[in-house]
Amino acid sequence: MSTTPALNLPQLRILLLSIILVSFYFNIHAIPLFDLDEGAFSEATREMLITGDFISTYLDGKPRYDKPILIYWLQAASVSLFGVNEFAFRLPSALAATLWTLATFLFMRHVRDERTGLAASIITASAFEVSVMGSAATADALLNLFIAGSMFTVFLYWREGRRRWLWLSFVLIGLGFLTKGPVAVLIPLVVSFLFYAIKRDLSNWLRLVFNPLGITLFLLIAAPWYVAQYLKEGEAFIEGFFLKHNLDRFQSPMEKHGGSLFYYVPVVLIAVLPYTSLLLKSLSGFRSQLRDDLSLFSLLWFGFVIVFFSLSGTKLPHYVLYGLTGLFLIMAMNLSAPRSSFWLFLPVILWFGLLLVLPDVLARLPSSIEDPFARAMITDADGRFSLAYRLFFLGAIAIVLFMMFERKFTISDKLLSTGLLSVLGLSMFLLPIVGEVKQGPIKEAAAIANREGYELVRWKLNTPSFSVYTQKVTQSRRPKQGEIVLTKINYLPDLPDHEILYQRGGVVMARLSP
Repeated sequence: MSTTPALNLPQLRILLLSIILVSFYFNIHAIPLFDLDEGAFSEATREMLITGDFISTYLDGKPRYDKPILIYWLQAASVSLFGVNEFAFRLPSALAATLWTLATFLFMRHVRDERTGLAASIITASAFEVSVMGSAATADALLNLFIAGSMFTVFLYWREGRRRWLWLSFVLIGLGFLTKGPVAVLIPLVVSFLFYAIKRDLSNWLRLVFNPLGITLFLLIAAPWYVAQYLKEGEAFIEGFFLKHNLDRFQSPMEKHGGSLFYYVPVVLIAVLPYTSLLLKSLSGFRSQLRDDLSLFSLLWFGFVIVFFSLSGTKLPHYVLYGLTGLFLIMAMNLSAPRSSFWLFLPVILWFGLLLVLPDVLARLPSSIEDPFARAMITDADGRFSLAYRLFFLGAIAIVLFMMFERKFTISDKLLSTGLLSVLGLSMFLLPIVGEVKQGPIKEAAAIANREGYELVRWKLNTPSFSVYTQKVTQSRRPKQGEIVLTKINYLPDLPDHEILYQRGGVVMARLSP
């Protein structure tokens, strides 16, 4: 095999641009908003525009203390320009994910070289979990932009000693604090402490943390909204945001989102697809990497996030995103290490193979599912997998098999190219189908309610996207006689006499008899 890279820098730039466009922008207008999170963020933003209250957020008319304000402001600006639709709600996240990817490129180009920078950014933009969350109408892409940026500038300050990097760190941490709160401070604070402690340079770390201008910049960015929100909402904000959604979330599972100490092991292996083998190869030699400052910093970054959230009572898959950027840096620096095409491409083939047979697997499931709602939803999925879906993943497997055996291109370039295949399959086929199966019935029910002028209540169905699509605040309570209710098929036996107005995928709209 030739040691000369088969793809030159302009070609890698085109690959990166293609992946960014497909991963973060393609089809974001066509996929229904996912509940719970996308629906909740979007409806809170819609109500912000309706009420004109840009300090406090409300969800179906009730205070929402889950997250700080910045993502809502950005979504509100987007909706003001493009209207109440999926594209407008998701655009701020797509832009943030793009900047996150480009910041990764610029950082690695600065500390290593352009080829490594391009590799790191391609891995970032095409990794499965980043592709899924990068355009989600939530705070996660924006938060990861600021976490990654603050970590990059902290390292650059240690390496170069330029105060502009230090001050920029405080600015980015302040913006992160305004996006999701304490986690934006905790990660750079703890990781930098560990790094400086290992380097036996804690005196400089103390000067970094207690820099007067840096603290002033942080407070100027983050403090005004927190103060205004406290003055407006009082102790309810402190209890709802800091105690419930931060402290209590760490101490115990919220909304049944718990898991074992090893919860994030399979999550990480899936999150980095199609680069799982590269991840395992990169981490297998971590001891030798500890001698390299950037590798050490990146390992501490990823390691702290995994340990911290493994110890947390509440566990969600997207929490690993806060540390994955550090992992992507390590993977990019070890991209040339793998020598076996078979093991490198095996996870990709298994992934595409699973997606190829997914329609057949789902077709066999309904008879074994006891829950009526889940059974109806899986049944609704049958028939939504087109011939184009099967041909795409069959072709993707054939391309990867060809890559395994041809000898002209380098292994690293071939692996990066599978990233484009992965995001194409995700954005063109998988996410649209999942969105139609899971959220299509909610959007259809909302369209019917709008057309017929129905006033509904939701009962035992937490779908705030319904309020987004009806553009009305929806009450969540047990329905009264004569009212129209949106609920799950499971709960129909608990209702008095009723007339079904709409039913699909386990979602039912029914009118109760007067």
